[in-house]
Amino acid sequence: MPFRVALSGLNASSADLEITGNNIANSNTHGFKASRGEFADVYAVAFQGISSTAIGNGVRLADVSQQFSQGNIDFTDNSLDLAINGQGFFIMENANGASSYTRAGAFHIDRDGFIVNSSDSKLQIFPAINNGAAFNTGVLSDLQLSLADGQPQSTGNVTVGLNLPANAAVPTVAIFDPNNPLSYTNSTSTTVYDSLGGSHLTNLYYVKDAVANTWDSYVYVDGNYVDGPDTLVYDNTGALSIPVTGQITTPAYTPANGAADITLTFNYSNTSQYGAPFAVNTLSQDGFAAGRLAGIDIDADGVVFARFTNGRSNPLGKVALANFPNPQGLRQLGDTSWDATFAAGDVLVGEGGTASFGLIQSGALESSNVEMTEQLVSLITSQRNFQANAQVLTTADTITQTIINIR
Repeated sequence: MPFRVALSGLNASSADLEITGNNIANSNTHGFKASRGEFADVYAVAFQGISSTAIGNGVRLADVSQQFSQGNIDFTDNSLDLAINGQGFFIMENANGASSYTRAGAFHIDRDGFIVNSSDSKLQIFPAINNGAAFNTGVLSDLQLSLADGQPQSTGNVTVGLNLPANAAVPTVAIFDPNNPLSYTNSTSTTVYDSLGGSHLTNLYYVKDAVANTWDSYVYVDGNYVDGPDTLVYDNTGALSIPVTGQITTPAYTPANGAADITLTFNYSNTSQYGAPFAVNTLSQDGFAAGRLAGIDIDADGVVFARFTNGRSNPLGKVALANFPNPQGLRQLGDTSWDATFAAGDVLVGEGGTASFGLIQSGALESSNVEMTEQLVSLITSQRNFQANAQVLTTADTITQTIINIR
């Protein structure tokens, strides 16, 4: 019997050493969660139960319990590196269509534009709907970046915010000529875009009228006349009164590159006529050229934005997170990933920063939660336990040898 008890102690100490060694070996593995050995004593149970004088039969490894405490967040220069600050797991789809779960967020782009990890499992997101205004949280899809040029958008609206000087003099040349600065009071310009993404220089000219508080505006695109004169009238406080809506719509302009006609609506609601000098405060338009993918950004809620060279940023989806009632019941698959089990409970899928789900940090990785000092102390303890059990085995052998030597 002492041999069996000592042997169980040696096996338990060896298992504890193995667990501790595995923790130490993965101390620099991103997303790794330390484990600990949980042991239980062993008793032989007779039909009538265990008597008060029963002697135990040693020890056994009852469980290897994973510790899902938060690891430190290490910041990187890669926007595709993701860390979860709080509870939750990234959802990955394997090549066979099965789902796995991980805390290791070192992702990269594969040849087809999918966001994958080192095992080529694809990151799952909630796809964007209504041009990114919302996300379909009832569906999971692969996160894929389009490597094609972003579609351009033709300019339709131009917002003008400027001050026309109330004390300006009427131009000395009565007939307006864009090539003669003496025929207009002030001018400014902006760039608009056609349906093919082509840019067109748009010049705006303002001419002080002989009638008080009245101005005429002209629009030229690519040096070609498009509209004017359009009348702008201001009241005695400097606020725009005509047009009442504050908007002026030009006739269609046909670009020379074969694009669709451009019709521009200018919003002058934010203009004024004060005694200050001419000043342009706002001049914006809603069109843009075609653009190539320049990078991606991911915010704390997990929304993935594709950033293009034309300055646009389009939401592609929202990173989906999973959680379980009992994460310790998950089955380890290797490569810092886990599989759902009955013991872990039903998977809960949600968004970062909501309910029990943590926030998502882009440009960062969660380091291992292994505490090296604690593991080294555990290593020494396991070694002492192994030596002590070996001593029990040696002692039992000595006693047995003594009995054998009795004559």
